[in-house]
Amino acid sequence: MMEEKPSLTIVRRLKAPPAKVYAAWTRPELMARWWGPDAGPVLSAEADPRVGGRFRVVFQTLDGETHDCRGEYQQVEVDRKLVFTWQWVTLPERRSLVTIQFRPIDAGTEMTFTHAQFFDEAARDGHQAGWSGAFEKLDSLIAELESAVDSD
Repeated sequence: MMEEKPSLTIVRRLKAPPAKVYAAWTRPELMARWWGPDAGPVLSAEADPRVGGRFRVVFQTLDGETHDCRGEYQQVEVDRKLVFTWQWVTLPERRSLVTIQFRPIDAGTEMTFTHAQFFDEAARDGHQAGWSGAFEKLDSLIAELESAVDSD
């Protein structure tokens, strides 16, 4: 019997419609504004959100390290769901799987993020911290995009 690999699930409520949250995951110019665990810069972001399409994000953390992650879209339901593989260029054998569901709620969007099939618990724990930091920045980006709409 195969042992189940570690996974993590994070549920966030964002004050914007699903289309806007989905765009933050699929439009490179928006991805570049929130990807990464801390205030370090995103050096490049590419996305081709269709089944078989690929994404790649290269970012730097505040400690000066550069991180290069990429994957392939397995499932794409515009404004509703994304499923893609996830791997670091430095550890190509450690492939994991990300599933994000965007559900409309009264206040905006409930985003259910699941990152599964981690190599081990240490990898899961590191990603949990990283995604938590990134989602703080995603919250800020969404708030900024929504206030720009309000001020038009």
